[in-house]
Amino acid sequence: MDNAVVEAARFLTANADRRITLHDVADHVSYSPFHLARLFQRQVGVPPGQYLAAQRFQLAKQILITRDDTVLDICYAVGFSSVGTFTSRFRSAVGVTPSQFRRLPDRIGAPRAPIMIAGPAGDGAVVSGTIRLSAAAAAVAGSSPSVYVGVFPRRDPRGIPVTGALLADTTDYLLTGIPPGTYWVLASALPVHADGLSQLVPQRTVGGGAPQPIRAGPANLVHRRDLFLDVSADWAPPVVVALPALATPQD
Repeated sequence: MDNAVVEAARFLTANADRRITLHDVADHVSYSPFHLARLFQRQVGVPPGQYLAAQRFQLAKQILITRDDTVLDICYAVGFSSVGTFTSRFRSAVGVTPSQFRRLPDRIGAPRAPIMIAGPAGDGAVVSGTIRLSAAAAAVAGSSPSVYVGVFPRRDPRGIPVTGALLADTTDYLLTGIPPGTYWVLASALPVHADGLSQLVPQRTVGGGAPQPIRAGPANLVHRRDLFLDVSADWAPPVVVALPALATPQD
């Protein structure tokens, strides 16, 4: 990983509550904006603007749970100027509205029962595999963590997956109903008995994904993707989607 890219990611994280531009980040690491943007996306997996938005949503999630600020105040606090834009983009990335997210700590239980939500294509593609955790990941997530695995249209886990599952006491998964398209299989692990804040905005992320996407066709094809989860670096894109919400009934 290029040191300038890591420094750029850390700069974006530290300034998530400010209105900053790509030129600001490029100046900070002494790169041209074009070169930094290209290198950042290639090495981090998402463009700088999307990375900054993810960090803003992480900050918003923490404020929603730990403080009584209004959604309007939080919108301004994390660098947005329109509450409508903030709310719609938050829901698109996190999977629930800010108001729904604020109520999640009272709704999620630990441990939750395993669940698998099939995709929209009844005769669509299927993906299965085994999930393994590194020693460091197991130390963070515990010996029998809640493992969330999903099929996403992008390389970063945001929004509601096409199909997903919450696993318990097993690391084998099977996801069905995947419509034609190109998707990424991503997973994250959380301690079973963590409190609401730790489940919704973990201080350390355990995650990973298949290095190659799946390309689902019109036929009921079966794909195999084994996953290896590790503790993410402090500069890695955060898991924006509210994972426990996927297994929790909403209003």
